[in-house]
Amino acid sequence: MIRLHSPQARMAVALLLATLLAGCGLPRSGPTKSEIYAGSVLRQGDAFVVEVNDHVTRATAVVPAFGFSEAFLRAGRMGSDIIQPGDTIGLTIWENVDDGLLSSAGAGATMLEEIQVDGQGFIFVPYAGRIRAAGNTPESIRRIITEKLDEQTPDPQVMVRRLAGNGATVSITGAVGGQGIYPIERPTRTLTAMLAKAGGVTIEPEIAQITVFRGSEKAKIWFQDLFENPEYDIALRPGDRILVEEDSRAFTALGATGSQNRVSFTSQALSALDAIAQVGGLASATADPTGVFVFRNEPAEIANQVLGRDDLVGAQRMIYVLDLTRPNGVFMARDFVIRDGDTVYVTEAPFVQWSKVLNAVTGTLNTANTVNTIATGLGS
Repeated sequence: MIRLHSPQARMAVALLLATLLAGCGLPRSGPTKSEIYAGSVLRQGDAFVVEVNDHVTRATAVVPAFGFSEAFLRAGRMGSDIIQPGDTIGLTIWENVDDGLLSSAGAGATMLEEIQVDGQGFIFVPYAGRIRAAGNTPESIRRIITEKLDEQTPDPQVMVRRLAGNGATVSITGAVGGQGIYPIERPTRTLTAMLAKAGGVTIEPEIAQITVFRGSEKAKIWFQDLFENPEYDIALRPGDRILVEEDSRAFTALGATGSQNRVSFTSQALSALDAIAQVGGLASATADPTGVFVFRNEPAEIANQVLGRDDLVGAQRMIYVLDLTRPNGVFMARDFVIRDGDTVYVTEAPFVQWSKVLNAVTGTLNTANTVNTIATGLGS
C-alpha cells in the first residue's frame, strides 16, 4: 500500500492534482487580452485590432440617417375641399315655392345626406342629373347643381358639405394610440397632424421611427426629426400608409459587465460609454478597464479610412480597443459610436485569473492533505 508520509510525497500529489486541474481549464467569462490580440492580422488571426483615438472615432461615427426623398418633400398640401372618388358629401336644397321639386308642402328645405361619389367621380341629384363631383370643390358643385335646378324651380339655394369618406384617407398602424383609417381633412393634412389624430406615438420618442409608404415608394424618418426639421412634416396623399415602430437596433454585451445580454438601443446615437452604462457598468470586482473591446464587421470604405489604406475589399473584421484608464480614455469611450450588431466585450483583470489559480492550488493542497490523511489512516 502507498504511504504519503513524506513532504515530498505530499507535494508530488499536490502538483499532480494541480496539473490535472490546469488541464481542465479555469472558469472565465471569455478570452483574455492576449488571446484577443493573438487574433490580429499581425499574428495568426484575421481581424484588425485598432486602439481608439480621435481619428478612429471620427471615421467610425456613422449613425443611420433617415429622411424623405424630393418626391415626398415637393408634394404640396391637398386642398381639403377637393372632392375625391369615394368621398361622401351632403346636400341641403331650399326652394322658393311652397311645393317644390324636392321638398314637400310646408317644408323649408330638402336634405340629401351621405351621397357617395362613385368610382368615376360622379354623383346623382334628383332633377339635376348626373354631376361631376371629383376634382371639384363643394363651391363648384354648389354652382353646378344650382344652375341645373334653376331651370326647373325658381331661385334654388344649395349648400354642399364634404363629409368624411373613403376618397382621401390614410392608414396608420404600429405604436400609436389608435390604429385605423383616417380621412385627410383640413386639420390633418400633414404627417404630424395625422399622428396626433391617431393618438400620438406610444413608445419612447427617442427610438420611434416613422415609415410612410406611398405607392411603390417608401421613406423613413426619426420621430424627433419631424419637430427638429419642419420641412419633414410632409403633406399626405390619399392611400398613404404610415407605420410607427420602435428602433430595432441592438448590441451584445459580454464579459465582466453588470449583465451579459443583447441590448436594444435607447437613443439614435449610442456611445461605448452609454452602452456600458446600459448593462450596469463594469463589474467592479472583476473588470479590467484597460481591456474594453468592440467587435464589428466594418464596411470596406470605413475600414480603409480607419487603417489608412485603400486596398481592402468587402466587410472587414475589426476589434476596437478602449482603455478607460488613460487620461482621455473616458472621452474616447464617450465619442466612440456603437452600431447595430456590435459586440461589446470587457476582459477580466489579470489578478482575477491569479486569484482563481491560487484558489485552485489551495483547494488542491487541501485535497492532497485529505488524501494523505486517508492514506495514512489506511496504512496504520
